[in-house]
Amino acid sequence: MQCLILRFTIFSTMQLQEVVTAGQAREFLEFPVRLHQAEPNYVRPLDRDIETVFNPAKNKYFRHGQLIRWLLLDAAGQTLGRVAAFVNERTAHTFAQPTGGMGFFECIDNQQAATVLLDGCRQWLQARGMQAMDGPINFGDRDQWWGLLTDNFGPPLYTQNYNPPYYRRLLETHGFQLYFKQFTYFRKVAAPLTPEYQEKASILLNNPDFTFEHLRVQALGKYAEDFRQIYNKAWVKHDGVKEMTPEQAANIMRKLRPIIDEKICWFAYYHGEPVGFFIALPELNELFRYVGGNLNWLGKAKFAWYRWRGAVRTMTGIAFGIVPEHQRKGLEMAFILAASKTVQDTSKVHYEDFVMNWIGDFNPKMMRVAENIGGEIWRTHATFRYLFDRHQPFERAPIID
Repeated sequence: MQCLILRFTIFSTMQLQEVVTAGQAREFLEFPVRLHQAEPNYVRPLDRDIETVFNPAKNKYFRHGQLIRWLLLDAAGQTLGRVAAFVNERTAHTFAQPTGGMGFFECIDNQQAATVLLDGCRQWLQARGMQAMDGPINFGDRDQWWGLLTDNFGPPLYTQNYNPPYYRRLLETHGFQLYFKQFTYFRKVAAPLTPEYQEKASILLNNPDFTFEHLRVQALGKYAEDFRQIYNKAWVKHDGVKEMTPEQAANIMRKLRPIIDEKICWFAYYHGEPVGFFIALPELNELFRYVGGNLNWLGKAKFAWYRWRGAVRTMTGIAFGIVPEHQRKGLEMAFILAASKTVQDTSKVHYEDFVMNWIGDFNPKMMRVAENIGGEIWRTHATFRYLFDRHQPFERAPIID
């Protein structure tokens, strides 16, 4: 009985503490490491990757958005959880209900603790005119820290959320509902295309109207602009996706430059005009798992050592796009055939596995593309939505035609 009374006392005096000091920011980084220390598959994210999200000088989303983050403390000052809430003004009002975000959720396995964290987000978002929140998502682009892991709780891919299975129960018990599933597809690099798709890809590769080339770092500015043109034609129709500026495209390529493997980044051109891209990177978490979240001189030395030793066996497709007028022609098969031949014949790195950045179940066209090139669903994350008015009808993310 005494233990039960003590436990009730601790949880009845929980308090949210806004992260405003350097010490609190450090605790925001360290708490998940302690929480998941017994999880053999947990890979600590790079501190700087997390810190960048919360730095107005480095995160462009602060130009048109607001963010707050908290720690949840018990009566003794021990951390029980953390969370962030944010509003992206460019996308918040594109939904039926103005919708904010919740992310970087980490919590002990206790529903009351989760309720305090999530209610704090709701109240803050309501005060800013929001009527719903999605989570766990990122105050940033969708390719990072987006969605709750719901199966295959193995080592996470770089900047992909990792969480124990009980997080889903905490969210759904609170009232979150599934908004869309996010599928990560997998295939073996050496696995052949089916004869039908092999023939289709070969025809395109030999069609003089099309040219295919892998990225060359010396001409990075050119490829940044080609990437931007294709992206804007292929993706701006998607819910919540805005047109990319030349500055944004150049910044993306600058960030990727230190880790680019030219032989796994491909562009397609039709009569010289850019019509498709396939961007893959070495799977960085196969290296970052050794650096303990800190890319200081020792972390960089470990990173270089394990990369030299050939620790990377996976390439991760982070971006793929084809302009609408050239979709359904088999360009995706041509990319895979060209990349796999080049990697196997000339690359210094022996990639064995290929995983693709997540595809939402609202995008059956891209799911078919992944399946056509031999991909199988390997891991699922999910974006959940919580409507503040519990009497409002809930709707899943609309399907893209």
